[in-house]
Amino acid sequence: MLKQRVITAFVLLALFLSALFALPATGWALLVIALIGLGAKEWAGLSKLSGSASWLYLGLSLALMAGLTLPTAAAFALPVYLVAALLWLIVVPLWLARGWKLHSPGLMALLGWAVLLPTGLAMLQLRSISPWLLLGVMALVWIADSAAYFAGRRFGKHKLAPSISPGKTWEGAAGAVAGVSLYVLAVALTQDAPLFGLPLPALLLVALCWVAFSIYGDLFESALKRQAGIKDSGTLLPGHGGLLDRIDALTSTLPLAALALILQRLA
Repeated sequence: MLKQRVITAFVLLALFLSALFALPATGWALLVIALIGLGAKEWAGLSKLSGSASWLYLGLSLALMAGLTLPTAAAFALPVYLVAALLWLIVVPLWLARGWKLHSPGLMALLGWAVLLPTGLAMLQLRSISPWLLLGVMALVWIADSAAYFAGRRFGKHKLAPSISPGKTWEGAAGAVAGVSLYVLAVALTQDAPLFGLPLPALLLVALCWVAFSIYGDLFESALKRQAGIKDSGTLLPGHGGLLDRIDALTSTLPLAALALILQRLA
């Protein structure tokens, strides 16, 4: 399984980097719409939507994401990201702490849009600023995820959230912190000026907050899968499950990164 996971990860990374740096803006927008559509199809399964309801949800999701690719959508960026901030900074921590469950397919569908649409919009806007910016934020999440996986396998003894995701450990979380700290140090030391105008201690603190957000994203999807009674969100990616299984940590980090940049520009 590990070999299959690694092979799939390398193939996905090669395809993603090719698209990130080679596609024109329109091509990138179409790719993001397709990815959000795939995520919405899997979210329909989490929401217990089936048949025509599932396809209607997919169609509406594609239409909403397509609308966010239009130039006029920039006016809605801040409200969209504020919804994401409310979700990830307040709702999800309370949800996980109190073990909430949501059994209404309609409300689950709305929740899916609050998760997926800000992620798609952030992929568009961060890439429009610089492909390297989007890659840098995503790399931070990938490093956190990989470091947590290998540290957890090697040292994991103390469960992080056993009722939600028994495989995650505090040792894995510590590995994520160590991996991201080294990543931020390496990037910061290669720059001529402070990244985002922040001194290194503040930059490390922000990066570690991003690790926490990525863990929330992972745990939240795990909680929803457990509620739905499934192990993986889909079977799209060999060794990895579905698309949501791979982007869960990105859904909680990319919108917040885009929001932080907007607020920094407004300040």
